[in-house]
Amino acid sequence: MNSRPDQPLRLGTRRSKLAMSQSGHVADAVRAVTGRPVELVEITTYGDVSRENLAQIGGTGVFVTALRDALVRGEVDFAVHSLKDLPTTQPDELVIAAMPERQDPRDALVARDGLTFEQLPDGARVGTGSPRRMAQLNAYAKGLGKSIECVAIRGNVDTRIQFVRDGELDAVVLAAAGLNRIGRGDEATDLLSVDNVLPAPGQGALAVECLASDAELIAALGQLDDAHTRAAVTAERALLAALEAGCSAPVGALADLLADGQIVNEMRLRGVVGTLDGSTLVQLSTTGPVPQSYDEAMALGRELADEMLAKGAAGLMGERSL
Repeated sequence: MNSRPDQPLRLGTRRSKLAMSQSGHVADAVRAVTGRPVELVEITTYGDVSRENLAQIGGTGVFVTALRDALVRGEVDFAVHSLKDLPTTQPDELVIAAMPERQDPRDALVARDGLTFEQLPDGARVGTGSPRRMAQLNAYAKGLGKSIECVAIRGNVDTRIQFVRDGELDAVVLAAAGLNRIGRGDEATDLLSVDNVLPAPGQGALAVECLASDAELIAALGQLDDAHTRAAVTAERALLAALEAGCSAPVGALADLLADGQIVNEMRLRGVVGTLDGSTLVQLSTTGPVPQSYDEAMALGRELADEMLAKGAAGLMGERSL
């Protein structure tokens, strides 16, 4: 980190409205803790220009690689990612210096006529490009005694919601955190309970990444870190990694902090993997003390993954492409 106080810190970000909004919030926080100006450097990633289905281009890393390359080349000082876009293996030369407090991790439904998921008609067309969502939404619908047709879609938040406004789809499913961050949370017609649809590992959380060699910047960015968020998402990502799943696989996970009064003393980790049609889901949970270290959080995730594999999760992991 160039320590001249008037030298702007360069924050690498994707160009989408959501990424710019997320990065803008982080930039404000970094200005507040460092007293330094922060400028946003817009970077186009492969995932932004490719029109291929995310499940087919592998999902993992397509929104991240260009930002990481810019960091390594010294074109930016730090970068902000949606944590769920990050591959589970961390490059040695980079470090996640901060995971700020997580936003709402749930999935949100934006449906025509203000409908909730339970009010959708039989055969409703629901847009999502996520195998994780498809598996759980189909299972949720079956549990309600109806079926839905999941339609694979891509595009930014505006594009996806427009499918509903234009009448092409009955509903789309998006991350609630993304809607909230661009000020469109009120357009959600239903917030899907995590009892029915578990989010992607790390959903709603951000990762602030910089060079592992920049101790001064790591210390400055570390002031934005939220310990509970870090423990939760580390356990979720350990589960994902242990299931050998890229983010294109139908895996959902969520770690909740359980409080006894005001004291948070336990963490519950839930995981799910399923077939795309929702006919088979392996869903398990484990509860233990709140992890006090990276290794403890990793162990919690791996332990639950082992139980899921023993219950047949491995046989469901083959459905990576649609």
